[in-house]
Formats: sequence, C-alpha cells, structure tokens
Amino acid sequence: MSPEHCIVKRADGVYADPAVAARLLADAVDGLYRSGSLLAGLDYPAFQRVLFGAGVPEGAGAAAMVRIAADIQPFAPARRALYRPLKLGGGRAEYYVEPVWLPNPGDPDAPGEPTCLDFDEFVADLWLKGVRFGIAAAAVRAAIASPKADRIVAAQRREPVPGADARIVEVSDDIHRSNAPRQLANGRLDLNSFQNRFPQIRAGVRLLQKIPAGAGTEGIDLSGTRLPATPGADTDLASYAGAGTRVERVRDGEFLVAQRAGFLSVDAKTSQMSVGDKIVSRDGVSARTTGNLQLTGDYEEFGEVQENRTIEGEGITVHGDVYGRLASRGGRILLRANLVGGSAHSKRGDIRVCGVASGAVIQALDGVVVLERAENCIVAGTRVRIAHAVNCEIIGDEVAVGQAEGSAIAGRRVTVDGAAPRKQGEMLVCVLQPEGPPVAELIAAVSQRIAQFGALAARHKEEMARLAGRPDVRRYLMVASRVRKKEITLSPEQARQFQRMAQEVAPALKEVADASARVKAVEAEQQKGAQMLAGLEAQRLDAACVAQVEVKHVQGETQVRVLGFSPTGGSPYLMAPREIRARLRGPQRGAQLFAGQAGSFAWNSESAAAETV
Repeated sequence: MSPEHCIVKRADGVYADPAVAARLLADAVDGLYRSGSLLAGLDYPAFQRVLFGAGVPEGAGAAAMVRIAADIQPFAPARRALYRPLKLGGGRAEYYVEPVWLPNPGDPDAPGEPTCLDFDEFVADLWLKGVRFGIAAAAVRAAIASPKADRIVAAQRREPVPGADARIVEVSDDIHRSNAPRQLANGRLDLNSFQNRFPQIRAGVRLLQKIPAGAGTEGIDLSGTRLPATPGADTDLASYAGAGTRVERVRDGEFLVAQRAGFLSVDAKTSQMSVGDKIVSRDGVSARTTGNLQLTGDYEEFGEVQENRTIEGEGITVHGDVYGRLASRGGRILLRANLVGGSAHSKRGDIRVCGVASGAVIQALDGVVVLERAENCIVAGTRVRIAHAVNCEIIGDEVAVGQAEGSAIAGRRVTVDGAAPRKQGEMLVCVLQPEGPPVAELIAAVSQRIAQFGALAARHKEEMARLAGRPDVRRYLMVASRVRKKEITLSPEQARQFQRMAQEVAPALKEVADASARVKAVEAEQQKGAQMLAGLEAQRLDAACVAQVEVKHVQGETQVRVLGFSPTGGSPYLMAPREIRARLRGPQRGAQLFAGQAGSFAWNSESAAAETV
C-alpha cells in the first residue's frame, strides 16, 4: 500500500488505516504536511495512537479505520510565518508563546492585524521541525488561549520503562509454618509446643511459581524514534529446587513441585526447598524457635536443644549440645556434641554420643549405647560400650567399659579394661544371674494350664453342638437364617407360627449363647497362656546363656559381685532410672566374687571358678 492511500478523506472526516505499517502512515502524514496542507480539527490522541500506539491486526478491513481529523485544509505561508523556532534539548521542546500579528498585504509597514496561533497549525509546524511525538496538547491549547506570553514545554519524549525483574512467589499455603500454640485433644492449649513448626507436604503440590521478567515499555523520542526498554533480569527457578522437588513447565507457568510426600525444609543460605522423610532444622530447639516437637519422621538439628525442651520422633540427629530430652520411637539417636543434664531414650534403636555425656539418663531398650565419656550418668541398653565412665550407673546385657572410675556396672557379660574408685564413689562390678523358681517349672505349669483350657473349650463346644443338633432348634435356625438373608418371605400366618417356634426354642438358644460365650472366654485365656509361654521360652534361652565378667586392670579398691534378677520380670536394664540407681548402689546380697586393690579378675558361670592374678 502506497503512503497516499493510508489516509482517506471522507465526508465525515479524515481517516487513517492502522492496519498498515507505522512507517507508511508516518510517510503519508509527512507528505501531507510538506505539501502545504494540515489536518484541521485534529484528534491528537487518536493521531498519536495510530502512528505510535498499538494498531489493529493486519487485514482487519475498512471497519478498523480510525478518524483522526475533521478535514484537510491548506496551511497558508503567511500563517506558517507566525510560528517561532523551538528550543530543543533534554528530550523536550520548549516554545515561547506570545501575541502575534498577520501582516497587512496592502501596507507592509503597518503593524498588521492581531491574530492567535492555532493548535492544528502548531502540530503541523512542529512536525516539519522534526517534532512528531509527545506534544502536550492541553498545555499548548491553554497557552494559545491565554493573552499572556509564556514559555512552555510544548513536547516531551516518553522515556522507556524498564521491565520488571522475574520473581518467585509462593503458591501453596502448605509451606507456611504456624507458631500458634498446639491445641490438645481436650481443647486446651499446649504453650510449650507449636501447632505446625515443620510443614508436611503432599506429593504433586505446587510450592513456588516463577513470574517471568517483563519486557518493559519502550519509549518514543520527539522525532518518533522508538527507544528500546531494558528487559527485567531473569531468575532461575531451578536454583530453588532441592531434594524431593522438581521444576515443572506447563501451559499456565513454571512451578516448583514436590516430587514426594514428606517434610518441607528451606536452606537459609541458598533458599533451596527440599521435601524428605527427615526434618532438617538450623535454628535450635527452644521455647522461642520450635517449642517441644512431636514428629512422625527423622529429625536433624544443627543448633542446640535447650533444657526443658523435648524432641519425640524416629531417628534423631543433633549437631549442637543437648540440654533437653530426646525420645525415639524406632530410630537411632546420634549426638555429635554433648549431652548435658538431659536424656536420650530409644525404644528400638541405638544411641551414640560423640561428645561428653554429663548428668544425663541414656536408655536404649533394644539397641546399642556408645559413649566416649560419661560423667554422673545412668546408662542402660541391650549392649553398652563406653570409653571412659566416671561416677556412673551402667547396666546392660553386654557391657564393655574402657576406663571406669567410681561407677556401678552390671551386665550378663561385662568387660572392664581398668577399674578404680573415684573420691567418695566406690567401684562396683556386678554380673547378672537369674534367680527364683526355675523357668522350666514355670513353663511346665503354664503348659499344663493351657492344656486344661483346651479341654474345657472342647467340652463347651460339644455342649453347643448337642443343643444345636436338636430337631426343633435346627429347624428354627435354618428358617431364621433364610428369613434374615431375605431368601423367603413369610405370610402373616407363617410369621405367627415362626414367633411361636422362637418362644419354644428360646431356652435352648440361651444355653447355646451361654456356651458360645464360655468358649470365647476360655479361648482368650488360652491365647494369653500361649503368649506367656512364648515369653518364658525366650527367658529360658536367655537364662541358659553363660554369665561372665572380666576386669583386666584393678587400679584401686574394687568389688565384683553377683546380682540376681527374676527372669519373669523381664530384662533388668528395662527398669526406670531411679530403680537402676537404687538397685546398683543399694545394699548388695549377692555372693562376692572379688575384692581388691590391684591385679585382674575373670569369672564365668559355666566353670563357676574365679581366677585372681
């Protein structure tokens, strides 16, 4: 399309076609102004929008034509001479508006006739002077209408607007912590625990969304030249993706999504989000940061656990000092630093303290306890290994201590490299041996009782079979079963007969129900006896193990004694901490195997002989 066809004059005004390229429109307007014409009744906003704004799609048709002026009229040279030069600079054009006069053609020396400037002429004049964009229409019209002379900013370029930087926004409420007090089942608030300190995330949940960088808004110079905008800085959503998360690009955006269900953790340094079975915290456990914790998974803490704070969970790893209470339901407890005045308790797992345990209670009910140095501690576990113990009470099935000072140690199999008293604390080593009625006698008694329960249950079942075998009872039970299953429908007369039949067999049915209840009660007792028998069998195997003790170097007053325990009461290391201390430090009634200040000692129950060097 040629420039002259971009602008069309109609009866109702002048129209421009925005479907053509802006350059062709600008050439058409430039040709019109240079030919000595101007656009009268100019709609300047529409004029600027067509030339420099967003047009309509190409091929939209004549219906998309935009009216930009009322008419095309000549721009007389005498009128053009009324307009002064511009002052250009700094992206704007300044113009001095003052009263003007048209020269008198009949008398050139006369002052002339007063007149005023015209906005349409002003636009045409500025176009020819190179100002094609950004005329301040309202300011120019006001200055022309004013009788005062004034210098105004007639036009100003549009500065480019930089694009907004890409940003990351949260799209899930599940990632937010709640530090409100936890509500208990009875409706009260637990002020020592937070409601949701460590959020738990479902698989597939969107965590973060990347809002793309904006392209910005381009500027336009006075000449109509486009000024490119600086696009916003981009960011990489993948840098936020930790273990258990992935970046997902879909039609509605770019998201960080949880790959698995688990606990959410955020690295404070890298801002990476991770979802896993283990909770990782770096803030420490205190009344201010986390409160008491009751968790369903593993937990790793890089800060301290302050006194009076509790962590309950599966596996627990703490890199800082622990002054509070740790309780594991089935994992390992690992303390990289010290355990001071607190406790560590594991139902089914090992406990290890790499630093110093001081004034603490450490119990592994079904696991191994490994300590480097223990002072004034109560230690219990299936197996206990301590490099250096001072003034401690230690009990386990297998106990191995490197250097023991002023401690009371008890176990089925005990090994002490060096033993010595410590100030007022005596050094005592006990070897555990079962006592009381032989387990075999208990096994025989329980087996006999189980057999009696079996015979009694058989008699009750025979009585039930006899009662249910009566013809009238059998007939009633068959009809009742079919009625209950809706296999048959009784007529009113048949229903009355069925009720009479029920009344006749009611005593027998009551006897059947009583016999059935007795069978269930006897079978329950029989099951309890079987469980007790299994426990006694395990105790018999345990009691059959050889008990032994060895003290390699006696370095001061040391005693070695036998400490009896009842196999039916369970393993002695399962006692409460106070009971352990009372049992080991209280009066000892068992046989004394050794008492001395030097040498070594070894003994085992199989040979029942002591060897003193």
